[in-house]
Amino acid sequence: MAIRVRFAPSPTGDLHIGGVRTALFNYLFAKKEKGTFILRIEDTDEARSTEASTGIIINAMKWLKLNWDEGPGNELPEYAPYYQMKRKEQGIYQKYIDILLEKGYAYKCYCTPEEVEKMREQARLAKQPPKYNGHCANLTKQQQEEYEKQGRTAVIRFRMPKEGKIEFDDIVRGHVSFENALLDDFVLMKANGVPTYNFACVIDDHLMQMSHVIRGDDHISNTPRQIHIFKALGWEPPIFAHLSMILGSDGARLSKRHGHTSVLEYRKEGYLQDALINYLALLGWSTEDSQQLFFGNSLIENFSLDRCNSSPATFDPSKLLWMNGEYIRSKSDEEIYNLFIDWIEYTNQQDLIKDWDKDLLKKAISLEHEKVKLLKDIPGLVDFFFKELSFDEQAVSKVLLSETKKDSSKIVLNECLRRLPNQQDFSPEALEKFARDLATELGFSNGKVFHPIRVAISGRTQGPSLFHMMEVMGKDEVLKRIQFTVDKYFNV
Repeated sequence: MAIRVRFAPSPTGDLHIGGVRTALFNYLFAKKEKGTFILRIEDTDEARSTEASTGIIINAMKWLKLNWDEGPGNELPEYAPYYQMKRKEQGIYQKYIDILLEKGYAYKCYCTPEEVEKMREQARLAKQPPKYNGHCANLTKQQQEEYEKQGRTAVIRFRMPKEGKIEFDDIVRGHVSFENALLDDFVLMKANGVPTYNFACVIDDHLMQMSHVIRGDDHISNTPRQIHIFKALGWEPPIFAHLSMILGSDGARLSKRHGHTSVLEYRKEGYLQDALINYLALLGWSTEDSQQLFFGNSLIENFSLDRCNSSPATFDPSKLLWMNGEYIRSKSDEEIYNLFIDWIEYTNQQDLIKDWDKDLLKKAISLEHEKVKLLKDIPGLVDFFFKELSFDEQAVSKVLLSETKKDSSKIVLNECLRRLPNQQDFSPEALEKFARDLATELGFSNGKVFHPIRVAISGRTQGPSLFHMMEVMGKDEVLKRIQFTVDKYFNV
């Protein structure tokens, strides 16, 4: 069997975490099985589908490197177009509606939405499944004409068998069975000629020769209806795999109240593409040894639908943040610099670093590489290299001006101003020796020398390795900052 799978989003908003997880599992399965991964845009929701949302989906997929073999921008004539409304315009769906009508598997229904809702309410009151009661299932030609004279337009409904059941084997959930009596005569095509989801996706999945349909388990109730359409048209259904739902930490289905759900919000926050992909792969799937980090092609090599879990997966933002930090640490200094510049451009914050020396920025980032968890952390970690010296009040009161340290800090900084101009070797090793020797000579602890220097040149108590920081700043800048600090706090 040629493996062909698809991700078929509706362009009605942003691409969310659940959608990306579905796209990812389809992508991994296709790559593992040397198959074809297809992107199809299901834009039949006329009221909510927009070109802007389609663009967002495509951009998010490209950022995540979930590159499709077929789809928008890469269409094969035998399967194109890959947009459902374009397929509708070509009469693809109408052709199969006509076949189902001719064979008696479908019928025209002239009931208004209000009438259908009244039927459902009556069924609820009778403690029966709230479904359409089949009022138009056996209309004569004359009755149809009478309705049309009244100005009524017809939807096309599928004629559901009243007995028996539909069964299928799901890769994730095992054997699944639905009683036909619980299913209603659902709509295949709206009165305006636009196909419904259940109908259009069956036609497209068959014509595009999908071997497997891998999607979220919120679609499992649609599957029996779709299988009925496949069978009515004499087609073999694809193999189904319904992925477990994703929950928030409170056990409720993942939503905005749990944090970001839109994938591109994670890009704005400074998450790396490969870290997000790695994390999402673990939502409902695992290896036998519960491996957590996958680099290179190891995710594709290890993936198997058989290892997908039917139990709900819990989205844990703290684990994603940890994983992002691990991925950042796995990158070279040059890679992180380039990723940061890409992030700056994506978030349109070029003004933030427009006056920053790029060589100095590269060096500053390398000093703080191990501390970065998100790309957005970088400006706050390194901006003191580029801005006029400003002081954290607590750092000043704790290190420079406390009753027990004020005198020693003043001595240390003045000695630095006197001695550092003659320090020829400004390497971290030489600077550390300088500071330790100064502490010994003055009879101070190392901290009483190191800490005032750090606050004097950075304005903070936290930051990169002191002596590497001094080397990157350079002698002139270090002396300039120490002089500024002495003038501000001790020459008053």
